[in-house]
Amino acid sequence: MTTRRVTSRDVAVRAGVSRTTVSFVLNDVPDVNISQETRQRVLQYVPDAAARSLASRRTHTLGLVLVRNQSHLAADAFLPQVIHSLAETTRQAGFHLLLEPVEDIGHPEAYIHLVRAKHIDGIVLSGPRSDDEQLTELVAEGFPVVLLGQLPGTSACFVDVDNRSAAREAVDHLIRLGHQRIGCITNAPPEYTAGADRLAGYRDAIQSARLPYTERLVRFGDFVAESGYQSAYSLLQEVPAPTALFVASDVVAFGAMAAARECGFTIPGDVALVGFDDIPLARFVDPPLTTVRLPAAELGRQAGQTIVNLIQDGEGAVRHTILETELIVRASCGAGGSFVS
Repeated sequence: MTTRRVTSRDVAVRAGVSRTTVSFVLNDVPDVNISQETRQRVLQYVPDAAARSLASRRTHTLGLVLVRNQSHLAADAFLPQVIHSLAETTRQAGFHLLLEPVEDIGHPEAYIHLVRAKHIDGIVLSGPRSDDEQLTELVAEGFPVVLLGQLPGTSACFVDVDNRSAAREAVDHLIRLGHQRIGCITNAPPEYTAGADRLAGYRDAIQSARLPYTERLVRFGDFVAESGYQSAYSLLQEVPAPTALFVASDVVAFGAMAAARECGFTIPGDVALVGFDDIPLARFVDPPLTTVRLPAAELGRQAGQTIVNLIQDGEGAVRHTILETELIVRASCGAGGSFVS
């Protein structure tokens, strides 16, 4: 396969017409006053069958690949907000969104099958993993891919937040409150780049404060509340027990809160707790959860706009978008009111 896709801009320059004209011709838009001569001139610069698929095989369908198993998706209270915004943005641009959960990225040709069999025009992938060779292959081929997250070592477009910096800010907040023994429960296994980045932010804060970093105070969550429960239960058996927990997912944090109560710890009296995501339920738990707010709707909107631009304009699309986060202080860390919006 070629490593560079023919774009509407390429064709427009060669044919001496606007990109709008190219789009009308390639998509065979009816009731547009374009001469047959102009149509033929545009089509002659679509050089082969693969590139000509811009016209004849474009499906106006996008694949949203979710690298999660069924239990993870059922528990995820953040992703639906992103999906709603993504679907609305792509719908307005004339694209349908096809959801495709992929549990086993190690299965041969998992993404290749999706591309070839579903006849989609591009992919938005949520939850990139560092061991995903098939994703790297698709990006190298030039197939339109936009990541919700980042994958170092590839040239893929992405929309994300600075997970590492946001996690550091959350842990810095606990340190400023006087905590020196702070446990960490990740949102996901370390193969998921967001999980690795949030753990790195925790480590940055601990080391910057000249506190001892020990893996005895780190546990790996797995998206669901049960993993937070098991991880927190284990951490709170340490002697001495941590006085604070940074949990890199609100859903996982809910499990940690249940474990703390079962172990006889009050929140925040005995153990302070900070989450990550700011899902809608975070402010309604008892006590309301201090957490890092991610711009869920904007993540979806930007990802949708980027994949549409990448398909329609190739190299003219914005490659990398980093959105702002905000630490929302509520009662669970011991430094907020009983209810903060």
